[in-house]
Amino acid sequence: MVSLVVSYCLLLSHGVSWCFVVSHGVSCCLMVSHGLKVLAIDEHLNVVHQDNVQFDSALPEFRTQGGVHLHPDRLTVTSPVLMWVKALDLLLDKMKRVGFDFSHVQALSGSGQQHGSVYWRRGASRTLQDLDPDQDLHHLLKSSFSVLDSPVWMDSSTRTQCLHLQDTVGGALRLAQITGSTAYERFTGNQIAKMRQSRGVEFEDTERISLVSSFAASLFLGGYAAIDYSDGSGMNLLDISTRTWSEICLQATAPHLDLLLGLPRPPTSVLGPVSAYFIHRYGFSESCSVVAFTGDNPASLAGMRLQPGDIAVSLGTSDTVFLWIQQPRPALQGHVFCNPVDWRQYMALLCFKNGSLTRERIRNECAGGSWEVFSAALRETPLGNDGNIGFYFDTMEITPPGVGVHRFDRDDKQVSSFGGQVEVRALVEGQFLSRRLHAERLGYNIVPGTRVLATGGASSNRDILQVLSDVFNAPVFTIDLNNSACLGSAYRAMHGNTTVIQH
Repeated sequence: MVSLVVSYCLLLSHGVSWCFVVSHGVSCCLMVSHGLKVLAIDEHLNVVHQDNVQFDSALPEFRTQGGVHLHPDRLTVTSPVLMWVKALDLLLDKMKRVGFDFSHVQALSGSGQQHGSVYWRRGASRTLQDLDPDQDLHHLLKSSFSVLDSPVWMDSSTRTQCLHLQDTVGGALRLAQITGSTAYERFTGNQIAKMRQSRGVEFEDTERISLVSSFAASLFLGGYAAIDYSDGSGMNLLDISTRTWSEICLQATAPHLDLLLGLPRPPTSVLGPVSAYFIHRYGFSESCSVVAFTGDNPASLAGMRLQPGDIAVSLGTSDTVFLWIQQPRPALQGHVFCNPVDWRQYMALLCFKNGSLTRERIRNECAGGSWEVFSAALRETPLGNDGNIGFYFDTMEITPPGVGVHRFDRDDKQVSSFGGQVEVRALVEGQFLSRRLHAERLGYNIVPGTRVLATGGASSNRDILQVLSDVFNAPVFTIDLNNSACLGSAYRAMHGNTTVIQH
C-alpha cells in the first residue's frame, strides 16, 4: 500500500488567456471563455493583480449565452471574434484606470481555448501593422475578418469531414499515430474543412487562419503570430513526431493550407516585440517581448507545474487526466499533444464522462446517501476487492466508448450485483484502474518519484484518494486548479523571456 499525502497547492480554467511578464519578474495572463481574464504574478510567482470582463454581461450587444452562439442544429457553436477584441479593449482600459504600470512588462504570453479558429480577411496583415493608437482595437479591426463568428471547441458539426480525413490517411489509428488523436468533430482541421466547403466565398477571402491562441498573440504582435506546437497538435493536422504540418492531412483538409496556417513554432518561442499600438496607447516598453501563445489544456499543464512522470487527475462531473509523457503511444482513445514546457516531450489528455455523478449514484444506492458510510466501505474492504471489479457507465462513456454496468467476480464471471461495500470498492477501483490502463496505453509509465496530483470535488475524500494512491502506486497530493491555464501562461511568458536573456 502506498501512503497518501494531502498538501500541494496550485492554481485551471477554460478559454483564451493572454499573459504579461513585468520587470522584476511580474507576469500577467489574460483568458477568454465566458469572459476575458488577466492575472499578474511577480518574480516569486505571487499573484499581484487580476481582473476580468464577462462577455454576456459586459458586452450584451453580441447576444451570447456563456460567450457563444448556439445554432439551430444544436451542433454548430460559434463565438463573435470582435467580441473577443472588444473585451481586450475593455480589460486593458480597466487596468490602465487602476494604475497598472504597463511599462514594467518585459514579456507577455497567453492561452486560448483549444480547437477554435479565426479567419483573417485579405489585407488584414497591413491593418495590424498600422493600428492607430488613438482608436479602440475593435473599431480598427471591424473589417479584418472574413468570418465574423468563429467555430469554437463546443462545435461538433463536422462528422462528415472527420470521416473523410480518417479515410484519406488510412484509418483512425493511423491518424492518431500522426497527429496524436483520431478525428474529432471539435478539432480545428475539421472545422477548417467544413468552412471551406460550406462558406467558400469567405474562405477564398481568407489570407490567414489562426487558432484562438495565435489570434490573441497576433493582436499584441501587430502581425500574424505562429501557431505553437502544443496548440497545433490539437488540430488533427500537425505531425507530432516531426512538429511539422502533415502533408496528407493538409491535402485532405484544404488546398494550400500550409500557406494559410504559417509555420508552427516551439511553445516558448519569442515571436517578436509588442506592437507600437500598445506602446503608445498603454505605455508598454519597446523591449517587451511576445512569447508564443498556446491552448488552454497545455497551459494548464504548465500551470500545474507537472514534471516528467507526474499525472494530474481531476475528479469532477467528468474525470480528466493530464499526463507528462516522454515516449508516447497514440491510441484510439485519448489525446497526445506536444509538451508546452519542453517541446521535445509530450503531454496527454484523457476524459472520462462517468465521474462524480456515478460515484454519487452508488453512494445513494449502497451507502444510504452518506459519504461517511461510502468512505467506511472503502476502509473496510481489502485492496483488490477479493477479485471483484465493476465498470460503471451510466451514460455513454468517452474512454472507452461504452454504456451500462458490467460486474465481474473473482472467477471473471459476469454477475448482476455485489453487496453494498463490495459495490462501492468495485466502482472506485474500477474507475481508477481504467484511468491507469488508458494512461499506460498512451505511453505513461510510473517511475520513482511519480506524483499523482488530484483536484475536483472528490479530492476532498481521503478514502477515495487512498484508492487512487494504491492503484497508481504513488503518493497523491491535492491541488487547487483555479486559474491554472492563466497561471501557466504567466509561467510560460517568464520562461520564454528568461530563455532569451540567457542567450
